[in-house]
Amino acid sequence: MNTIDTKKEFNIVKRAKSFVHAGRGIYVFIKTTHNAWIHLVILAIAIFLGFYFGITQSEWISLIIVAGLVLVSEAFNTAIEIDIDLTSPDFHPYAKDTKDVSAGAVLISAIIAIIVGILIFGKYLL
Repeated sequence: MNTIDTKKEFNIVKRAKSFVHAGRGIYVFIKTTHNAWIHLVILAIAIFLGFYFGITQSEWISLIIVAGLVLVSEAFNTAIEIDIDLTSPDFHPYAKDTKDVSAGAVLISAIIAIIVGILIFGKYLL
């Protein structure tokens, strides 16, 4: 029976290179995704307001979690769109559905972030 040994030795150089690749991925994401710029500007405003109003630790945690949710959703959406554009350059209804569903995931996460933002900052702004 032929089996492939999937156990590999730890290699610090390969681990370091994986961080370099991940950093390049973040760079590509921010450079090419205009919606990410919008999310980051809104996040900067939320961070400013958080310091200005002196929000609580639990409010900071909530803010960080929903901001991360939105950015991660947008990054996955971007990766899916890049892949679909490569694998299905011509129109295909499944490709359209895939892109629309991944964009919908970003919208869901943004709506959640807006609700959390209202819950955190509403009392300070009113």
